[in-house]
Amino acid sequence: MAKPAADALRFGTVGSPQTTPKSGTNAAIEHIRVLGLDHLEIAWVQSVRVSDETCADICAAGQQYTVSLSIHAPYYINLNSQTAELMRKSDERLLAAARKGYLAGARDITFHPGSYHGQPPEQVYERAKEKLLEIRGILDEEGVDVTLRPETMGKSAMFGSLDEVIQLSRDVPGVLPCIDFAHLHARTGNGSLNTYEEFTAIFDAIDRGLGRRALDHFHAHMSGIAYSVKGERYHLPLNETEYRYRDLLQAFLDYNVHGSVAVEAPMPFHVADALTLQATYRRLAEQQEVADPAGDEVSADES
Repeated sequence: MAKPAADALRFGTVGSPQTTPKSGTNAAIEHIRVLGLDHLEIAWVQSVRVSDETCADICAAGQQYTVSLSIHAPYYINLNSQTAELMRKSDERLLAAARKGYLAGARDITFHPGSYHGQPPEQVYERAKEKLLEIRGILDEEGVDVTLRPETMGKSAMFGSLDEVIQLSRDVPGVLPCIDFAHLHARTGNGSLNTYEEFTAIFDAIDRGLGRRALDHFHAHMSGIAYSVKGERYHLPLNETEYRYRDLLQAFLDYNVHGSVAVEAPMPFHVADALTLQATYRRLAEQQEVADPAGDEVSADES
């Protein structure tokens, strides 16, 4: 496995950096570049209310400042909605995020996949799969070339375990996971999924289930997180967390993962945490280069 470049991962924030001097997504994109970051996840988490013209402007700004873009779709999406009306609204929200995101130049559409509502996980999985197949078919007919990314969720009552998002990505073309590492840590309720060995096991599971393409086109969320036995409570800044982010970044390097990492730390910490993660990742890459200047290929198992 060839060693990754120090820029194999693009770091940024979910939502506009709080230090952006002006309002608007275009200003946020420009400020991401000023900060030296490379990615912005546009947070359309309440609704998608943006014109095609504004989307075109956002797309142009992303290209101008060489900032990659993803979309966080509205929170109120549920592939297991319990009434026809709620399902219709959920469909509309995901379709709108994908359509407008595509026009804005984003190619990754992250969304929360839903809730079990006390139903058997296997039953919920089948319903979610059929719903995603339906939505994917609509987008394909319209030529909306985006990747739908169900996010791993932080509570055991929520649909979105690692296995579930991997399996959805196997069963539905045009779907890949959004791996929220803090959510996976919190979902266990016991502090696990927080060591180098556990991080590499996550990458191994993705590689086994989806192949190398999923690690070459990766999208993740990172932050600290508070949790209880029931799972996620709220996000935390890195300096208030037990999360071993340096070990995770080393695992990213050892598995030669390429893609984007969007930071969801609470304001006003998310810019500082994004810069910390980016700087730590690059420092680890530099140290790896010094340790192996010849660039010998090393397998993940030998790392």
